[in-house]
Amino acid sequence: MANHNSELSDQVPDLDQDQDQQQLHIVMIPLMAPGHIIPIVHMAKVLARRGLSITLVLPPLTAARFRPALETSNNDKKMIRVLPVPFPAEAAGLPPDCETVDRLPSNSLVRTFYIAIRRFQQPVEAALRSLPAAAAPAAVICDKHLPWTAATCAEFQIPRIIFDGMGCFAQLVINLLYESRAYENRPLMEPFPVPGLPDPVKFCRAQLPGMFNPGSFEAYDFRAEVRAAELQAYGVVINTFEELETSHVAEYRRLRAGKVWCVGPLSLAVSDDAERGENPDAEKCLKWLDGKNPGSVVYACLGSLSRLPLEKFVELALGLETSNRPFILAVRGVDTSIDDWIRDDGFEDRVCGTGLLVRGWAPQVAILSHGAVGGFLTHCGWNSTLEGISAGVPMMTWPMFADQFLNEKLAVEILGVGVGVGARGVVHLGEEDKVVEEYEECYKVTRDGIREAIERVMKEDEEEGMEMRKRVRRLAELAKKSVDRGGSSCRNLTLLIREIGRMNKNKEKGNNNNNNNNNNN
Repeated sequence: MANHNSELSDQVPDLDQDQDQQQLHIVMIPLMAPGHIIPIVHMAKVLARRGLSITLVLPPLTAARFRPALETSNNDKKMIRVLPVPFPAEAAGLPPDCETVDRLPSNSLVRTFYIAIRRFQQPVEAALRSLPAAAAPAAVICDKHLPWTAATCAEFQIPRIIFDGMGCFAQLVINLLYESRAYENRPLMEPFPVPGLPDPVKFCRAQLPGMFNPGSFEAYDFRAEVRAAELQAYGVVINTFEELETSHVAEYRRLRAGKVWCVGPLSLAVSDDAERGENPDAEKCLKWLDGKNPGSVVYACLGSLSRLPLEKFVELALGLETSNRPFILAVRGVDTSIDDWIRDDGFEDRVCGTGLLVRGWAPQVAILSHGAVGGFLTHCGWNSTLEGISAGVPMMTWPMFADQFLNEKLAVEILGVGVGVGARGVVHLGEEDKVVEEYEECYKVTRDGIREAIERVMKEDEEEGMEMRKRVRRLAELAKKSVDRGGSSCRNLTLLIREIGRMNKNKEKGNNNNNNNNNNN
């Protein structure tokens, strides 16, 4: 790919040699969901290491959770300030401690959570006004799913750069679908190409995110606000690396007039699992893995928001068991029927020694990096997809909602580092027990499908699995190089900071000129 950012950045020295940029102050505001907060926290650490001053806006309980890890980053003149801002959960109709999506007692409250997100604008603006004049932000880097930040940044006259938890392939597909409307009037399961996409892959409407494939209680106005605010942003920061999505980065950068900075994988640049929450089983996981053969273990985790109905969890558990391979299964959610089944079926006792169940947060990056892990059964959230690739672990893919089917296409059909378990259609958050009856078979994932996918990935003597492992290990090498000094993501970070510095200098010049004009008058 002819990449103008990479070509330019070859001539740019590392920022730690550039004294003029070191006093920049950046305010960072994530969406209140683990998969969005964690990479923003990682980016805050990386920027602080470059000498920038960071203010990270978080609700109070979340701030208390992340502050210990961030205080560690304040050593060696690194500056990250955590600014607790009240989150209006109760005012929106949520329980008082529901500051993040994963704390919702039911995914059916996601729409109510959108209301709280809207009401977060006022307390955030009050917090920004409380900042001393000497700490005026040079820019705000915020999640794109906080559309009110467009108005806030306009009022405060601060450049707004959005962070999106998706990769460039998913970004490109979504933007091309908005432009082409190619999904309209299509039968739910009819495959169609996306005009302008530089790959011969096809999608069906059932696999698309909610803006193109709405569920029964979609927040249309919220999605429209997000899209409008996204188009107003100065630029986009992406947690990916150019070598992973070469043609998609180039095309998406063209759509955004060059203002796209790929700075990932962020989890490679910092210690990840400290931010994922404490779990007394974390050390137990790694010790358990120490006793397993290299490349023999399947790690299964379907993300922080996925809440499988009991019948789907049973298929997952029995698919892992009948694969006859050692496995770690992360058990998430609050469905007591799952715990009841595990106990009544005797599943945990039956797989003792072969399988390990982890409740709550699993130390995912550490698990994937362990030499005993040979396959990752994942929901294809972008963070997990990127972490699996960065660890050089091939995937068994079970996408469920949002951009996950798009990420599966990238991993399975374009990169060739995964095998699907049989999921064919989105099941929206809060609708896990509902499917379109006419297409019920398309939403089923069976234990046989899971077992077959595991076999295809894990068999050491089969060419398909061997080729997948070679490809993903090569990508892992490229991922590590991208965040090293002189790598593509390292250089893009330099370009991002220089761009913010340039905007800040222009703003200061404009303010000085205005002051001089006022004095002359």
